[in-house]
Amino acid sequence: MSIALRDAAVHDAVITEAIRLAEQAGPLEDAQAVRQALAAHPANTRRIDARASHLGQRIGLQQELARSRQGAPWVLLALAAVIVLVGVSLAGGVAGSGERRINVMVALSSLLGVHLLTLLLWGIGLALPGATLPASFGRLWLALTARVAGGRRGQTPLLLRAATGLLVRARLLPWAFGFVSHAIWSLSFAAVLASLLFALAFRNYTLNWETTILDPSFFVDSVRALGWLPAHLGFPVPDAQTVLSAAPASTTGTAVSTAGQRDWALWFTGCIVVYGLLPRLLLMALCAVVWRIRKPLLRPDPADPYYGRLAARFDALAPTRIVDADPGGRTPAAVPPGLAPERTQDLLVTVGFELPPETVWPPAALAALTQEQAAPPTGSPIHVRRVDGSLSERRALLDLLADWRPRRVLIACRAAASPDRGTERFLRDVLALCGECRLWLLHADALREIDGGALHPADADVQRWQAWLADTALGPARIRASDSVDAVLEGWQSP
Repeated sequence: MSIALRDAAVHDAVITEAIRLAEQAGPLEDAQAVRQALAAHPANTRRIDARASHLGQRIGLQQELARSRQGAPWVLLALAAVIVLVGVSLAGGVAGSGERRINVMVALSSLLGVHLLTLLLWGIGLALPGATLPASFGRLWLALTARVAGGRRGQTPLLLRAATGLLVRARLLPWAFGFVSHAIWSLSFAAVLASLLFALAFRNYTLNWETTILDPSFFVDSVRALGWLPAHLGFPVPDAQTVLSAAPASTTGTAVSTAGQRDWALWFTGCIVVYGLLPRLLLMALCAVVWRIRKPLLRPDPADPYYGRLAARFDALAPTRIVDADPGGRTPAAVPPGLAPERTQDLLVTVGFELPPETVWPPAALAALTQEQAAPPTGSPIHVRRVDGSLSERRALLDLLADWRPRRVLIACRAAASPDRGTERFLRDVLALCGECRLWLLHADALREIDGGALHPADADVQRWQAWLADTALGPARIRASDSVDAVLEGWQSP
């Protein structure tokens, strides 16, 4: 896993997912990160990763991830050294008796018992992905690496949660942890075999079996069954006479010959190789193959609402592709399609756009129907905003529309004003983030008291705006004259 985290795509995925987890407690201030991501990448996926990378640098995620990558191999070596020492001590416990007598059945149980139990638990983890199993060597290694890199404080626990979550989503968690566990077990069995072969090669041991309640035929059958698979690899299997002679109180009255003791020792070694070392080596190779195949799936979930909101936000903030040309000599850009009804919420957002400072907004009749809040509450389908034309306020409103996806947007403008390219860009962005948009042209005298017998704007003003809409191909943004509030909102308060 340490090597895998050096892959740039996996590294970016961990940082991006860690930022998502960090923002569960509240959004981070990201204005600069968003601007840099917009300028650097054309695709939203790369923009989201770039934003996360900038935020990660600020809160120290990359630094702690780098420390984790550097410390992981050393932690693994230390863990492997401990396991080797345990393996050598087990081998010493088996072959280190002062009487130099080895009970082969007890020795096999002590060397293979825990191994077979952990192998069974790993298999259950593959069959039941949601099962909570005891800690494996892989999980222990990851936890120790996190502790060495950052301890309980800092961002390492956040990175640990992010990496584990990505592994679970890609269905790689048991394979990743399994690779580490199988590698450590393989090293342990290699140490056990090396110690046993050294002891058996240069010391004389007597291998036997003992029982109080079992029939001797049980041991004859057990030795034959356990030796069947090692025999295919060239290991000898003691015959029935040799097995019966190995009992301390042999009924044959004969001791096991030197050749028989050699067969016992090689049979014992073959069982450890075939039932201990080889399965771990083969499973370690299988885990490596599965990791290589599924590694491209280590990506954050694009269907998560968090990433959907970020993508919509980047779409709203992306610069509109409009080329400023000489007046009368430019071709109008295509109008962005509005949102389909099923993608919108039943909301009406009314926006006062570049109204004079003395204008009362919203008017009393409209204020009675609206609520100005940070998020649309249930049962309040009409909301009011005001934009003074500054870039920051426009972006804030577009972010809000991208999050809310309203079905209808009503933009109130001063009829006597002259629409410019900034107005055109703003209107195009709004049209892409809602189902339908209308312009509400307000007469100059009606701006101070819209709800008290509203005045119609001059026909020349209305015609100028209509001609501008036609010239810019913004016909979908229909115009409403300065009627009463009820007349303007007619048919817009319900889907």
